[in-house]
Amino acid sequence: MLRNVKIALVFDWMTNMGGAEKVNLKLHKMFPKAPIFTSIYNPQKMRGFEKADIKTSFLQKMPMAKEKHQLYLNLMPYAYELFDLSGYDLVISSSHSCAKGIITKPETLHVCYCHSPMRYAWDNWHEYIREYKMNPLIKRWAKKKIHKIRMWDKISADRVDYFIANSKTTQARIDKHYRRPSTVINPMIDINKYNISSKTKGYFLAVGRLIPYKKFDLIIETFNNLGLPLKIVGSGIMEDDLKKKANDNIQFLGFVPENELGKLYSECEALIFPQLEDFGIIPLEAMASGRPVIAFNKGGATETVVDKETGILFAKQDTLHLKAAIEKFIEEKKKFDSKKIREHAKLFDEEEFEKNLSKYLQKKWAQFKETT
Repeated sequence: MLRNVKIALVFDWMTNMGGAEKVNLKLHKMFPKAPIFTSIYNPQKMRGFEKADIKTSFLQKMPMAKEKHQLYLNLMPYAYELFDLSGYDLVISSSHSCAKGIITKPETLHVCYCHSPMRYAWDNWHEYIREYKMNPLIKRWAKKKIHKIRMWDKISADRVDYFIANSKTTQARIDKHYRRPSTVINPMIDINKYNISSKTKGYFLAVGRLIPYKKFDLIIETFNNLGLPLKIVGSGIMEDDLKKKANDNIQFLGFVPENELGKLYSECEALIFPQLEDFGIIPLEAMASGRPVIAFNKGGATETVVDKETGILFAKQDTLHLKAAIEKFIEEKKKFDSKKIREHAKLFDEEEFEKNLSKYLQKKWAQFKETT
């Protein structure tokens, strides 16, 4: 694919593995010889990139950058604009923040795989300012400066030749905030990494970074009320506060290796997923393990979870509605077929992603070469 084309990859900070980073890893596997440009890289947290040619920005050497990249968000635009990509024919940025802001020459094709327009600048900025733990002086500064971040974000979006959206939800946001068209290519999972267990073990499961918009506080409040066993996989800035609020029926597992996570998926009753996500790979991993997903009926979950077939969707992000959805699941759980749920997840297998993305890039490269 794309023989003799010099390709570079550009990623947002590489400090923790999440859904976007799993897409980044797939891009690296598709283009193993392409160098990766990123602001900050923490090799201890980013498995799979050991053989990659990773080029970091000046932020890599800043104090605490690998652990708290948020401290340097105001410097990210500058960091990405400093990267020299003049020697490449095709640049693929994978961005939910600043990676798309790189500057390329007219002879270079820039395709952005967009996970979302910058969340902390647009849709969720009020929530970020209100709920994230940070110095009050930094909050006050952020409120005054956020309009400049939005201006840069809009300008940087104009530097992209073509946008790929990870979901219809993201596609709508790209249209709203950037006024740009995009093509939807959903993220993927490796279906072969997940298996159906012969039996479940009675607990519910929640997986993700423990940060405000993931709604782990809602999950804990609901399970405190229900008294049902819950296992939480992940870490983040809310971890200490969440542990203080949780009753004894809730267990925090922290970071879990991928093979152990697959076992946790397959043996849980259902995955709890109350957040509004742009897409959401975690529900697919649970469904690949044959387990239903109890999810908020908005955003990416509506594109992956089939209500009453592969899970249950609930209407509002509050304890009343989440509790009702869990109780409904318990009443009807015998109706869920693990094999059918896994078959549905196969629609999002990585082979499908690679095929769709390769076809798209070849088409856009051919069109681009006709005009340059």
